[in-house]
Amino acid sequence: MTINSYLTNIAKTAIIKDQEKEKIRLSILALEYRLDEYFNNSISDKYIFGSYRRGTILPRKMDSKSDVDYLIIFSDRTFKPQTYLDWLTGFVEKNYPKSEIYQSNPTIVLTLNHIRFELVPAIRYPLYGLQIPAKASAYQDWIGTDPVGFNSTLTDANKTHKNLIKPLVRVVKFWNSQNGSPFESFTLENYIVQHGFWTRWIFGGQLKDYFFDFMENLDVGFFAPAWKKEAIKRTKLLITTAKEFEENSDQTRAENELEKMFLMY
Repeated sequence: MTINSYLTNIAKTAIIKDQEKEKIRLSILALEYRLDEYFNNSISDKYIFGSYRRGTILPRKMDSKSDVDYLIIFSDRTFKPQTYLDWLTGFVEKNYPKSEIYQSNPTIVLTLNHIRFELVPAIRYPLYGLQIPAKASAYQDWIGTDPVGFNSTLTDANKTHKNLIKPLVRVVKFWNSQNGSPFESFTLENYIVQHGFWTRWIFGGQLKDYFFDFMENLDVGFFAPAWKKEAIKRTKLLITTAKEFEENSDQTRAENELEKMFLMY
């Protein structure tokens, strides 16, 4: 097996299959029904956003932190963020009493057997648009958001690069989950789109070329914890060794080096 076929297999495995997808679909339908029943007319709109909607979510077997982001827009916008978070906590405690529930600003996390939901409260102002709670470290209560705006950006990049960007996202996110999650999931997707890959766009390339290009330029920053820096350093060394073996036509040892990046250590 070549390095490219190895990475391609990971990208294919990282797609949620029909049985798991159907369970998630039914859970979403149940969530929507219970929200309507519990809040009546207090909600003006609600919908899925994030990686599930973009098609870049990983199966739970590949990332235990995989979740479905669900936005709930409340009609009354007169309260502080914590009030809405408390409302959602009350909702999940009543409707999902046996499930794991906790607050992770700015969301309420609901963990079921086969999927995790992140419920995000929101309000909409005529002048400022959609607002969600700011993170605890921010110096404001609300921040503006465009929860579906990135979708078209990712789709356009995927089309430009011969449908290799979404597979790349899945592979990189799997690497992230297997290495202690040094990056937030959305941060990685955004980095990949911003990276550009213009050399690949001009001269072409396979998934392995995109993967190497991105990972060799990935950086956690000077002030990142030591374990994050070590994860990046280790990965780059493995890539260097794998490329050397491949150049010497030793595909087996090249694949073995690459495989080490995706094994928890």
